[in-house]
Amino acid sequence: MGLSRREFLKAATIAGGIGISGGLTSLVDANEKVLLSGETKLVPTFCDLCFWNCGIIAKVVNGQVVKLDGNPADPASRGRLCARGNAGTGLLYDPDRLKHPMLNVGKRGEPQWKKVSWDEALGFIADKMKMIKKKYGAESIACMSHGPGGVFWKHLLASFGSPNFATASWAQCRGAVSVGYDLTFGDGALPSPEPLDLAESRFIVLIGSHLGENVHSSQIQDFVEALSRGAKLCVVDPRFSTAAGKADWWLPIKPGTDLALLLTWINVILKEGLYDKDYISKYAVGLRELMDAVKDYTPGWASKETSIDAKLIVETAREMARNKPSVVIHPGRKVVWYGDDTQRARAMAIITALMGAYGRKGGCYIPTEAGLPGYKYKVPPPKPEKPKLVGYPYGADATTTEIRKATLTGKPYAVKGWFIYSMNILKTLPAPRETIDAIRKLDLMVACDVLPYEVVEWADVVLPECTYLERYDDLKVGKGKAMAVGLRQPVVQPMYESRPGWQIVRELGSKLGLHEYFPWKNIEEYLQQRLDNRKITLREIKEKGTIVFPETAAPYITAEKEPVFNTESGKIELYSNYLKENGFDPVPKYTRHKAAMKGYFRLLYGRHPLHSFGRTVNNPLLNELFGENTLWINTKKARELGVKHGAYVTLVNQDGAKSNKIKLKVTERIREDCVYMVHGFGHNSKETKRAYKRGADDTALITKYAVDPIMGGTGMRVNFVKIET
Repeated sequence: MGLSRREFLKAATIAGGIGISGGLTSLVDANEKVLLSGETKLVPTFCDLCFWNCGIIAKVVNGQVVKLDGNPADPASRGRLCARGNAGTGLLYDPDRLKHPMLNVGKRGEPQWKKVSWDEALGFIADKMKMIKKKYGAESIACMSHGPGGVFWKHLLASFGSPNFATASWAQCRGAVSVGYDLTFGDGALPSPEPLDLAESRFIVLIGSHLGENVHSSQIQDFVEALSRGAKLCVVDPRFSTAAGKADWWLPIKPGTDLALLLTWINVILKEGLYDKDYISKYAVGLRELMDAVKDYTPGWASKETSIDAKLIVETAREMARNKPSVVIHPGRKVVWYGDDTQRARAMAIITALMGAYGRKGGCYIPTEAGLPGYKYKVPPPKPEKPKLVGYPYGADATTTEIRKATLTGKPYAVKGWFIYSMNILKTLPAPRETIDAIRKLDLMVACDVLPYEVVEWADVVLPECTYLERYDDLKVGKGKAMAVGLRQPVVQPMYESRPGWQIVRELGSKLGLHEYFPWKNIEEYLQQRLDNRKITLREIKEKGTIVFPETAAPYITAEKEPVFNTESGKIELYSNYLKENGFDPVPKYTRHKAAMKGYFRLLYGRHPLHSFGRTVNNPLLNELFGENTLWINTKKARELGVKHGAYVTLVNQDGAKSNKIKLKVTERIREDCVYMVHGFGHNSKETKRAYKRGADDTALITKYAVDPIMGGTGMRVNFVKIET
């Protein structure tokens, strides 16, 4: 076809990885000889370039990883990988990787690095931890984490006596969904990945959920399968997303009014008797209270709030009901928007119930109850002397922003030490200036990561972890229609002086005198004890990568399998007494959010199929294909401002925060009152050479956030920007 190698690689990657899927473009020529001869091994493991953790098979030739493919045995990938998964070698062989432990002998934010041994680095950390514990208490050490390796850091903190372990996936991502569905259907109703029966669905609703741009392999495959079978698709989004291009209905909703649409759908469904009466009568409580609570949310009212035509609101509600119970209301993942996010998730859960879709084919299936017990420690960690930093009535672990708040204020108690594991908190938490101010108050700041992201510049100690292709991690236990156990194992030996997280944690625990809490001699012994619960040998799973245990019980409600709802009433709760008792609305209630001021646009952000947050922007292959984000702006507004497609502009938010330059994408595919960019760009760390200053950083413009009072999520779509040429 006359394609250059670069063009061919680009086409193959954008096509979803069906084609060349191995090393860096710069290594292709060098790899050609390696691919033709040498010792070849196929090693199964699972990916870590996003949380989907797809099973992969690495092709290793003469000790070099030359290709990554999906593992057909793994339910998360089913033998297919996205572009990010294919580009995993880009992380492995990235020359910008952290290579050895370092101590900062300069200032935080202006580091002067001293290369040290592992013994010196861990000894320094252990001494600091002991001093902090003696002066402030063990709970004054906290950890913020992302990824499977966090389980070892959580155990270390617990063994030390601190309960303060937090993940961004709770307060900055999908916690509101977990709580909203738990309050409606019971604990564990919507685990991650979500048990959505997409392939069998006949009507799918996406509300600000960018399937196709946010690539989760198995879910995308099911989504495509449903559409190919004729499923109807309704996309609610201010932006004409990739998914909207496949939709039967695109509802370009006014940002901030999603709950108004959901409550009106509920009203129409109830008023016209379109709900599954037998299902609700048998399995739900609170129908009468729900009817009374939503009676004023009429299509005419919602049209004025949302700017969606009233006839379309009614039409989509009726069409949804015609396809019940095979209806999927996708709850989304990055759902922290406006501070009422738990109630928005509740509204989606209530519609799911009214459609009779929970536990039904084509709706939400009931995930398997089978599991795999954790490692059985003979000596359990001590009970913490003080409670974890949650601060909200419905929470699990501590929250990232509560840890930050306690660090800044010293209330309810002081936090003086942070461990940041595999998470660039300056791109994750809103109001990064608050994060920096908190770091300045710490006595100890430790960063453990693979690449020198911005957070590393603020650390006292840097611990280089090896990549997921060089290490073991804890087992992956998937609870879908059947249980699947996956193993992450080293494909090649760790490069430089990097080490796996489990080893770092165990050695630090030893220096803290916590030997009794780490009785396993090595990670293989740890894993084998867990595998013994299912009579699996480590050797067997190392060969297969993933082992699936089919369940005999169906994932749907049957006469033999009645659903169990772990709520106070034992039924689906359309009306929540728990919320009422804690001072919240028992049925979701619409609150009008602030609109953009004159001359400003609401700032929206999202994903790109080639990138996971800001974690892959420095990846040589992916950066070459999509190296900077753009700012979507409506054509009419661009004309009014006198700016043109492709021009560079800067953004200034309502508080005066200013962005790096960003290229304009002038398009009809977005509303006039908002702008949109892909999240994760505009890195400020000079050590990430390909990502440095490429595109704009949306997080730097998120100086305001609305806290969800039910579970502590940080709503981040409450910021507005103006454009400067």
